[in-house]
Amino acid sequence: MQHPSIKQLVLVVPKGDEEHYKIDGSLEMKLVHGGASRSDSVRNGLAALDLPDEAPVFIHDAARPGLTPDVIDALFEALEGVDAAAPALRVIDALKRQDGDGLTTVDRSDLYRIQTPQVFRVGPIRSALSQAGPDLVDDLAAIEATGGTIKLTAGSERLSKITYPGDLKRMEKLMSAPLPPPRVGSGYDVHAFEDGEAVILCGISIPHTQKLAGHSDADVAWHALTDALLGACALGDIGDHFPPSDPQWKGAPSELFLKHALMLVRKQGYEVSNCDITIICEAPKVKPHREQMRARTAETMGVSIDRVSVKATTTERLGFTGRQEGIAAQASVALSSVTHPA
Repeated sequence: MQHPSIKQLVLVVPKGDEEHYKIDGSLEMKLVHGGASRSDSVRNGLAALDLPDEAPVFIHDAARPGLTPDVIDALFEALEGVDAAAPALRVIDALKRQDGDGLTTVDRSDLYRIQTPQVFRVGPIRSALSQAGPDLVDDLAAIEATGGTIKLTAGSERLSKITYPGDLKRMEKLMSAPLPPPRVGSGYDVHAFEDGEAVILCGISIPHTQKLAGHSDADVAWHALTDALLGACALGDIGDHFPPSDPQWKGAPSELFLKHALMLVRKQGYEVSNCDITIICEAPKVKPHREQMRARTAETMGVSIDRVSVKATTTERLGFTGRQEGIAAQASVALSSVTHPA
């Protein structure tokens, strides 16, 4: 439909299935019914074309969805001076013929996998098919039977035929444009202690003799994780999106910051492959709460818990964390691309 040299399109479809097909676009398009065999269906399609005998006509299997304009260009060029042309791939695998429990090697040196579209002149292919039987493997076979000349062009794995269920996923990969590479981000945050009765880490309130000071709920672990997400997509840091000078974020739950970062990441076409959070403190003890923190983080991010790591360490009583003046956290994330950026 997108190729400028294609002027008419005929879809050959099963009788009774017409409602599944929508005719749209600037091309002259027609629906016709298929026949009992491939050759019958092709004859019905050719009969619906309003073209002179010398005009080129392409016959293509809808089960080969990977057609590109360059394939059509090459076939147009190849048709000059011959009766037909088709894309083909040399057979590169060893070929064997099975006879009972034995195998015989088949010479592959002159063997090809023939694909579609196949291009013909309208008059000759109509004539050849009118003389052919019903069991042709493809439309080139009709030209072969008349002694016509055929030229092969470069085939493509994208033109492979969907036959078995597993072919669907293989063709989806072949036809998809390469996704952007994965991204990695890191984050680091620090909060000091102040008078209180609990600290919030990864959305979990942990009883303690102090709490963490901050404009929001001071969840140092999720702040680091939020920065890692933003950094992976080069989207600034948490302060750019939620300035501490803005009173609306006073006491805000860090879940809000984390979900906002996730929304931006997904808008860029990425999802979280995994994240790793390290909490650095002498107290409170993180290990008794670690699985709950992992579960809460996974739930908030909408990922499975096996993608979330939470661990803790100390600084052997060195530095501000060693003096129990506050808690630090660092986080790293890996993002995998699922779509192209919006």
